[in-house]
Amino acid sequence: MKRWVKVTVLAVSLSIFIIVGYGIYLYTSVKSTAKAIYEPREPIKVVATTQDPLEPTKPEVSSTELNSGGPVQMDERDPFTVLVMGVDQRENDVGRSDSMIMLSVNPSKESILMFNIPRDTRTEIIGHGTIDKINHAYAFGGVNMSIQTVENLLKVPINYYIKVNMEGFSQIIDLLGGVELENPFSFQFEGYDFKEGHLKLDGTAALAYSRMRYDDPRGDFGRNARQREVLKQTLKNALQVSNIVHVQSMLTEVGNNVKTDITFKEMKKFITDYRTDLNTIETLEFNGQGKRINGVYYYIIDNAEKERVHNLIEEQLQKAKK
Repeated sequence: MKRWVKVTVLAVSLSIFIIVGYGIYLYTSVKSTAKAIYEPREPIKVVATTQDPLEPTKPEVSSTELNSGGPVQMDERDPFTVLVMGVDQRENDVGRSDSMIMLSVNPSKESILMFNIPRDTRTEIIGHGTIDKINHAYAFGGVNMSIQTVENLLKVPINYYIKVNMEGFSQIIDLLGGVELENPFSFQFEGYDFKEGHLKLDGTAALAYSRMRYDDPRGDFGRNARQREVLKQTLKNALQVSNIVHVQSMLTEVGNNVKTDITFKEMKKFITDYRTDLNTIETLEFNGQGKRINGVYYYIIDNAEKERVHNLIEEQLQKAKK
């Protein structure tokens, strides 16, 4: 065999070895990270319900109905719900859920239904015996109380949750090279001057951009739209091959700043069987009105609106007919 052929074969073999070895390394790293971020929910505690005096009497709903979420049969490509919580949490601080995004994923319809739950939504805090802002549920009882409170609000079971520490999320954005987006109007916030038009932001600026709400003509809804845009662009960047050199760094950040009850097996199944079929992301918004009660601002959503959103989620979770 000629020398150049031997060199070529050796180079190709070495490349294959490196690729396979790196693939195994990534698989091991991902599995290790998945184990580190896995945090199952605690057992459900049955508590007495509280009636909001602002609402007409509501029918009793059993704890089984309210808390029937749990893992789905991903082998059967079943639809499922995910509650994504962006938590503003610092050292020695329990924190509050800065944002709540509900996802209803249905591969048979090739779509995801996504919407924000306004943080000031006035509702019963399940397990705490109070009527309060929904984002306080996390401060009172962490992930479990937040999930039960959202299930009670929507009358829909939540199958999985993902909790993201927003301070750590900014570091992930930096590792991905920042985010690019279109800003609909100029505003200043937290020392940044966000011009109208195309912006490229680092992690810290992106978080500031997504948090402003008082100068937004749409208030919480405008803020929610910016949050969704930052998340969408971050996910888009994460899928770029050019960022593969940052995989280990990203895994470290994910391990430090994310918790979920999605297992590694379920993650693999989602990537192999679900991801390619999800071509559409539909969004909706809660319709309500702001109101001050005893000097505190709340977002009031009436029962008719809750029922409308509930029905849309239920419809989304129905398997499409073949």
